[in-house]
Amino acid sequence: MEYTTLGSTGMEVSRLCLGCMSFGTPEWRDWVLGEEESREIIERAIDLGITFFDTANMYSKGESERVLGNVLADYERDGQVVATKGYFQMDDQNPNSGGLSRKALEQELSNSLDRLGMDTVDLYQIHRWDYDTPIEETLWTLDDAVRRGDIRYAGASSMWAHQFADSLRTSEREDLERFETMQNHYNLLYREEEREMLPLCQKEGIGVLPWSPLARGYLTRPHEEVAATVRGQTDDYAREHPYYEGGGRTVNERVQELAEEYDATMAQIALAWLLDKEWVDAPIIGTSSVEHLEQAVEALDIDLSTSDVEYLEAPYEPVRVSGHE
Repeated sequence: MEYTTLGSTGMEVSRLCLGCMSFGTPEWRDWVLGEEESREIIERAIDLGITFFDTANMYSKGESERVLGNVLADYERDGQVVATKGYFQMDDQNPNSGGLSRKALEQELSNSLDRLGMDTVDLYQIHRWDYDTPIEETLWTLDDAVRRGDIRYAGASSMWAHQFADSLRTSEREDLERFETMQNHYNLLYREEEREMLPLCQKEGIGVLPWSPLARGYLTRPHEEVAATVRGQTDDYAREHPYYEGGGRTVNERVQELAEEYDATMAQIALAWLLDKEWVDAPIIGTSSVEHLEQAVEALDIDLSTSDVEYLEAPYEPVRVSGHE
């Protein structure tokens, strides 16, 4: 395993972050694993040197946090970096169980800590932008959470670059804790973040944690085989993203081609491309098998040549914004 400093925090994390969306209960989504299978993957990740784990209150309606907390309780907490998120409404009957108001954030953060079995979470991220709550209120609330010791750092997720820039300037103006990380949508098939958000993060020393680094599975197997998986058949969210647009199929074919040349899997080539980007700290990898987890870690050993990177990127065409619009 390789390690890096997360943005400007000084905190060290593994170069791969284990995403925990696939852990919890299949009652939430068909492709999600139960606790026993989830534990096997989390424990193997620790064996492989992964120290960084990302979950959210909405994943399996809190079960992901509970499962992660149960497993990590058996290990030395000081060596782990745990991130979770809040924003999406948790209770259909309670509008204050979602959003980024002080009430919503404080109660949902408290609930997340209870499920995780932790007094402090290392990184607490807003899962999306709240158009109904002034960013000042959200930042004041997160600043208070840092001062209480409930969280160590605050982070953000997919939003427009102008919103993120406004957040950073507001923190500076009001002398509040700022967002130290950006968890955004970024992979070989979706590179719109390269236009504004990623240069902004690089300029400001923000840690970048791309979600969906494998395009919800579309970068892990040939185009025609994607629908053969359970997730490919049931994950409607994948079809909402423009992976099949803007030269996506050609990119898929080139990933296949280089995988054969490097004697690697397609997923390893796609991850190697992300890890080659200076502005990326730690891609968030989701997996439902120990084998795929082990292959993801092996991607750290792949060094793509400059010409191969250019070959992978060449077919890309601008696509519609996806992930926060």
